Amino acid sequence: MILCIDVGNTNLKFAVFDGDELKCSWRAATDLKRTSDEYGAHLVEMLSINGLSKENITGGIFSSVVPSLDYTVEHLFSAYLNITPLEIAPGLKTGLKMRADNAKEVGADRVVNNVAAIRTYGANKPMIVVDFGTATTFNVIDAEGAFIGGVIAPGIKGSLDSLVSGTAKLPRVEIVAPKSVIATNTVTNMQAGIVFGFAGLVESIVARIKAELKTRDVITIATGGFSETIAKETKCIDIIDKTLTLNGLKYLYYLNTEEA
Repeated sequence: MILCIDVGNTNLKFAVFDGDELKCSWRAATDLKRTSDEYGAHLVEMLSINGLSKENITGGIFSSVVPSLDYTVEHLFSAYLNITPLEIAPGLKTGLKMRADNAKEVGADRVVNNVAAIRTYGANKPMIVVDFGTATTFNVIDAEGAFIGGVIAPGIKGSLDSLVSGTAKLPRVEIVAPKSVIATNTVTNMQAGIVFGFAGLVESIVARIKAELKTRDVITIATGGFSETIAKETKCIDIIDKTLTLNGLKYLYYLNTEEA
């Protein structure tokens, strides 16, 4: 079995795969103050809850957009699993054709999502991968399976946090769609603005991308924590895949090892 970890700005996502089978997955908050021992204890506990032990893990891979946690994650693998993990970084074989101005600037999570989309849904047609994470990213893959660019927009939770922290009387609210866009109290006003506002953002950007690609025959895939919430409010998302990043890590592990 292999352990995949996606280190994001808000959460660390963990997954254990046995071949292609996802055995379990979970999240932990990204905390720069937590040590490898604290994350290690969390890992051992979560494996046990899912009927596994650290002895079951024979390989590992991680991606990270938080460089200050890279050592912590590497030490977690070495100290608790006796494994030297693969890392999504320049030099790792991905099979992804890059047509961005500077491939080294492209975040590890975006690379992994693109690989997963091509491997899972590639059908000789363009794809747009929308990741609702700390930032909302749009990755554009052409019909030849090359990453040609995209968009980085504010994230949903960060936008809400900014709204709440920058005002004296607005409360923190659950990110769900209200019954009507014409809201009648402060909470539903805020929910309407966040959910329907981001649905409109997604629809507009996807439409502009399709116009530049000069085709409407595009597969749009959504992933990330708020993908289901936004997808319900727009018709431009074709597929919701909340395990896209973790599956991408799995593909890349096997691509770069003898187990491929």
